[in-house]
Amino acid sequence: MSAQETEIRGIGHSVKRKEDARFIRGKGTYIDDIHLPGMLHMAILRSPFAHATINGVDASRAAAAPGVIAVVTGELMAQHNLAWMPTLSGDTEAVLATDKVRFQGQEVAAVIATDPYVAKDAVELIDVDYDPLGVVISPQQAMAEGAPLIRDEKEGQADNHIYHWESGDRDATDAAFASADTIVSLDTFYPRSHPSPLETCGCIADVDGATGQATIYMTSQAPHLIRTVFALVAGLPEENIRVISPDLGGGFGNKVPVYPGYVVATAASLLLGHPVKWIEDRSENLISTGFARDFHMHGEMALKSDGTMLGLRTSLLADEGAFHADAQPSKFKVGLFHIVTGSYALPAAHVEADGYYTNKAPGGVAYRCSFRVTEASYLIERLVQNAAYELGMDPADLRKKNFIPTDAFPYESATGFVYDSGDYHGAMDKALEMIGYDELRKEQEAKRAEGKLWGIGLASFTEVVGAGPHKDYDIIGVKMNDGAELRIHPTGKAILKISSKTQGQGHETTFAQIVAEELGIQPEDVKVQHGDTDNTPYGLGTYASRSTPTVGAATAMVSRRIAEKARKIAAHLLEVSEEDVEFERPTFSVKGAPDKAVTIQDVAFAAYTNFPDGMEAGLEGSYYYDPPNLTFPFGTYAVAVEVDPETGVWEVKRMVAVDDCGVRINPMIVEGQIHGGLTEGYGIAAMELITFDEAGNCIGSNFMDYLLPTAVETPRFELGETVTPSPHHPIGAKGVGESATVGSPAAYVNAVIDALWPLGVRNIDMPLTSAKVWEAIEAARATSAT
Repeated sequence: MSAQETEIRGIGHSVKRKEDARFIRGKGTYIDDIHLPGMLHMAILRSPFAHATINGVDASRAAAAPGVIAVVTGELMAQHNLAWMPTLSGDTEAVLATDKVRFQGQEVAAVIATDPYVAKDAVELIDVDYDPLGVVISPQQAMAEGAPLIRDEKEGQADNHIYHWESGDRDATDAAFASADTIVSLDTFYPRSHPSPLETCGCIADVDGATGQATIYMTSQAPHLIRTVFALVAGLPEENIRVISPDLGGGFGNKVPVYPGYVVATAASLLLGHPVKWIEDRSENLISTGFARDFHMHGEMALKSDGTMLGLRTSLLADEGAFHADAQPSKFKVGLFHIVTGSYALPAAHVEADGYYTNKAPGGVAYRCSFRVTEASYLIERLVQNAAYELGMDPADLRKKNFIPTDAFPYESATGFVYDSGDYHGAMDKALEMIGYDELRKEQEAKRAEGKLWGIGLASFTEVVGAGPHKDYDIIGVKMNDGAELRIHPTGKAILKISSKTQGQGHETTFAQIVAEELGIQPEDVKVQHGDTDNTPYGLGTYASRSTPTVGAATAMVSRRIAEKARKIAAHLLEVSEEDVEFERPTFSVKGAPDKAVTIQDVAFAAYTNFPDGMEAGLEGSYYYDPPNLTFPFGTYAVAVEVDPETGVWEVKRMVAVDDCGVRINPMIVEGQIHGGLTEGYGIAAMELITFDEAGNCIGSNFMDYLLPTAVETPRFELGETVTPSPHHPIGAKGVGESATVGSPAAYVNAVIDALWPLGVRNIDMPLTSAKVWEAIEAARATSAT
């Protein structure tokens, strides 16, 4: 095969990840690998109380310790108007506490020292006089009469309520319920969990007092947005702020918010004239940074006796922690939870939500999913599974009876989403075939006859990703559009600069493959640059499963824009009209004379050496993509489990996952993403939990208490796929997002409930620890005995 005939490894090729060459050799550059001349180190003093008045802070012993350069308190920050900062949800958050602390782990003071260990030790020398107050650890407590007021510093804030939000048609839903033969309800709690990335959060702030230039190395998934927030908080000119997000050791939404440590380090660098590094430890990360979930949900479904779904009514209480800082699109207070209608043709639906302050860390980030979609998918799939039992129907049959038909797309849901495309029956049928559903049900009956508890769980999910169209989607007023800049060098190599920041998804490979697909330049010849606000286009970053739907689209569009110019140059070189030029990667040829041709590399060289008169030199361009709609990946998961009736231990026997994310850019990377999401879904269902005692002490502040699945516990996954391209995305990609995290928790829980339903168990809130499952079995036995 000649050089020109070499296959272009564009979309659909499982190209090995380019970035892995440095990672597997230990050559990645993470925040703690960076050392600057004269750099100082910062450690933060955190509150041991969940709610307490601060009567005074005595930092004299810490300030006198050898190696300590400065101690920063809330009072000092207040002198520079930096004691409070805006959150990405339009609230305010204390940088360092001044009046009182509002959650255990809140930042109270910081020590700047010559050595990180000196700083850490000196923190223990700061004396704080606390006066403990009443503690609120749930929305139910927050809304109770006489509850302690958490945000008493806010003018006009008379209680702990933050927002009320609704979606759908209440009247139509009430009418649907009035005509129902059966109403099935479910109360469930999706508990607080934590993204717990391998690398914790940190930064190095380097502010030059002479020039005013601030260079901030930061573990951020959204460096451009953070730069804008810093300009608003610190009053620095935005052109003088450079945020560099180096290699990230995972993020999963945890590295989207602005944390107080970033602000304090930057202020300290400005005041002291030295770079200041802050790296949090694992307990700090778990106890104080952006959590996920923590939704108390109620769902009701109206059905006919034959299983036809008529309406859905949901309500929820959101625990937002001490500050509203969850980084949802401004218009949608509980994110995109109104996707709760899922994959079903529900004629009517109504959603209402209320958010409350509690004495817990703020957050509510998009943890391996789009905004709050995981919680929505869990509620509808648990509700549908229980409805099937109440009606005496097979759970697969009830779902298939009510799926949105393939010919109904684009489909407008009862809560206002316009689904782009879908084949829900196809995904379900494939999952059932892969797991051998009919035979598995027969095996289940045989096992039950032997006294064994076997269960089969299904979950059919529709995720909504790619936020989003500018008319509806912004964060603190900044529209959620993203961009790409592409330059083809004279030698035919390319550099692609993207507004999204990779956190381990393989952007340096997949986005190079998009360029390869469009222009015929091999992916290894395309350098992908990201994470540096001085050298990338503005954008909202990587989170909520939006990189491929937005930045991937921008990459395709800028490539096509360059291809248009390349065609004009090719016509000039071939001495024909532009209309007579055909392009088949990587070659431009004359129609009817294929031997008369030039390559994209020839065109690139000519763009700088031999371009037509009147044409601007060079071969580069930029594109900011404003999505016309969101994209809607979907799938069906099937799980088989066995539950030990004497211990409550449940074991996954089979796990089949069928995903449809539209066109797959790199199938290998997609499969890796799905494996990660399925593992996380298992972890949430089985073990992951951040909880609190009555005093507001965080239970889950280390990996002895906050359990993560290892290779020992993680079940084996069997993957399948269907392909239903998005009709409006330039390359047909819906984005794999983190659909596996969205869909799998309900499948695991449904399987356990399926095993225990004959005993009378109707629900167990996650995580399904063996103790909780055993307690449910014992309670069911006791009820049966009476």
